[in-house]
Amino acid sequence: MTAGGKGREALGRSRGGLSTKIHLVADRRCRPVTRLTTPGQHGDSPQFIRLMESIRILRRGRGRPRKRPARLLADKAYSSRANRSYLRGHKVQAVIPVTEDQKEHRRKRGSAGGRPPRFDAECYKERNTVERCVSKLRQHRAVATRYDKRRAIYQARLTSLRSASGCATPPDHGSA
Repeated sequence: MTAGGKGREALGRSRGGLSTKIHLVADRRCRPVTRLTTPGQHGDSPQFIRLMESIRILRRGRGRPRKRPARLLADKAYSSRANRSYLRGHKVQAVIPVTEDQKEHRRKRGSAGGRPPRFDAECYKERNTVERCVSKLRQHRAVATRYDKRRAIYQARLTSLRSASGCATPPDHGSA
């Protein structure tokens, strides 16, 4: 966003007033790998590719950081054709349930609707790690209520909470 751009402080109007949305990628141990803050009215799916491109998983010892997970577990908000195509192109296994409207659209098209994407329900049960990571962050009043006026200060607070708990600190990727 430009300096005078709309949403540059990641504050947006939502049903409850001013709000900020934290988009987060977490590992299996509920630690954030990367995060992104946007105004509250912004959708989840448009931030998906930007969030995926910001992943950097440090290797033990020497070497470049990994940029792709082996598989991605996400909720229905990320079940778009563009997101699935991005994951296929980067050889990442998608474990994302299909929304009801997508199922209905495929049924209406009949045999031209194509094959439904593969979904591993047993693997999807592990998706709760992201929810638990967000819950840990939201236990802190300053994060849950966002008293900070500036995005950079809010990001610093998120970073300090992660470093205080001894977990790896994800990089700051700003707002949309």
